[in-house]
Amino acid sequence: MDSDDIARRGLVLGSLALMATGCTSAMRRLGEPISTTFAAAPDRRYRRRHVRYQGNELAGTIVIDTSQRYLYAIEDGGWAIRYGIGVGEEGRTLKGEATIGRKAVWPSWTPTANMIRRKPHLQQYASGVTGGPHNPLGASALYLYRGGHDTMFRLHGTNEPWTIGQAVSSGCIRLTNEDIIDLYQRTPLGTTVLVI
Repeated sequence: MDSDDIARRGLVLGSLALMATGCTSAMRRLGEPISTTFAAAPDRRYRRRHVRYQGNELAGTIVIDTSQRYLYAIEDGGWAIRYGIGVGEEGRTLKGEATIGRKAVWPSWTPTANMIRRKPHLQQYASGVTGGPHNPLGASALYLYRGGHDTMFRLHGTNEPWTIGQAVSSGCIRLTNEDIIDLYQRTPLGTTVLVI
């Protein structure tokens, strides 16, 4: 078993533990209990699916349709894997082209200065939250870059799967932890991302 297999197993097992224990996010104060009932699952229409894709983007591109709340990982032959997503609140979205400049498993999270201004209770996390089940970036994150610089926007997991299909984040694109694990494994550094 190589180190990639071990890392994948750890990620899957950690994700299962994450789902079993219930987690928190930036929308809740860390440590508050979260319901783990079936009502917490995303709407069926946002489940991951293999679909026909009509766009002109090259295989390997990620296309994010913020109005429809779907992310497409484009494949050869007019196909894509479609994931349901949660998007940024009105006026808090990145549009246009970016690239995946960094990847992280169980990433740490630090609220930006703008987030703290809008939500002062986040000041308590200004020094950051280490990666793990209580981190709002979930199991994995793909970092969006432009011109070699971090845009501060991410494709990441969420500990609030019921928010998939909604405009709730501070601008990042959120997927269920199961879906971000799948996308993370499919997505190499340098992948082009088009946000429409």
